[in-house]
Amino acid sequence: MTFATPWLLLSLLLVPLVLAAALLLERRRARYAVAFTNLELLAQVASPPRSWRRWLPLALFLLALASASAALARPRAHTSVPSDRATVVLLVDVSGSMRAADIKPTRLDAAAHAMSVFAAKVPKQVRIGLVSFSSDPNILVMPTTDRNTLQEGIDLLEPEGGTAIGDGLWMAVQTVLATLGPHAPRNKEGKIPGAIVLLSDGAQTRGSLSPLQGADKAKQAGIRVYTVALGTDHGVLPAGAFGSFGFQGLGPRGFPVKPDPAILAAIAKDTGGTTFRAKSASSVDSIYRTLGASIAHRTVTREVTSWFVGAAALLALLSLGAARLTAGRLP
Repeated sequence: MTFATPWLLLSLLLVPLVLAAALLLERRRARYAVAFTNLELLAQVASPPRSWRRWLPLALFLLALASASAALARPRAHTSVPSDRATVVLLVDVSGSMRAADIKPTRLDAAAHAMSVFAAKVPKQVRIGLVSFSSDPNILVMPTTDRNTLQEGIDLLEPEGGTAIGDGLWMAVQTVLATLGPHAPRNKEGKIPGAIVLLSDGAQTRGSLSPLQGADKAKQAGIRVYTVALGTDHGVLPAGAFGSFGFQGLGPRGFPVKPDPAILAAIAKDTGGTTFRAKSASSVDSIYRTLGASIAHRTVTREVTSWFVGAAALLALLSLGAARLTAGRLP
């Protein structure tokens, strides 16, 4: 929290001054009580000793005074709001290894469900696109606010071919830039209101650009890339599952397909994003739900003086009420 006129916070010095005055008055009342020489008579006419409740009106009054003093300085709070121009591209690996069933029912099915969860959490005004990649990248849905169109694209995902992470990133970057235009505004960190969520379950095996070259394209464009490494270290493809893809004859144990979290973490770090590891369907859902609630937001500064004025008024009323109930007096 910041203040438009911070020097007015000096008015908070009134709080200890009022407290000191109240304590001084309390001591003076105690001194007058000792002036009575007939202690038996004094015990009969004096009210019984009061508990801590006697200080409640004063405490509430001091809080009201502090809140009003802070309001004079015009406090401002930093809040997160949905970005009106935000564009998010879901970049998903659809290589043959996404058929692996270590993530139930399969890796690709779990990823598709998580992307639907993401779309439901993102504010409606945020445009979401879908780019898939295997041996080559493909734009399935240009960024749109139509969630039905996006879901239709998600439903079309099918595993095939190899893994071209770098080329997929470059295609996603071009998709964001085509939507936002060549003169998209940048924030203080040099980022435009666009982001890429990359999900992959393996290391690069195809493509003309390396993963880090693709990440460099995103960095230059001012686009954060959030990465999700999907799958366990024990994932395998069943022997003979892919026929023409060359996975036949591998024996009963199948073909091992491990994710590559290290390269995905490097992509996220290079672009200012965040990396995640998903080893179950529930974890990938949770990751996309979290991203959906936060990724398309921007931070704005708003003056919240009215909050402090309202708090001061409420505390003052409570102080008066407490004084009536405890038969106390305000200083």
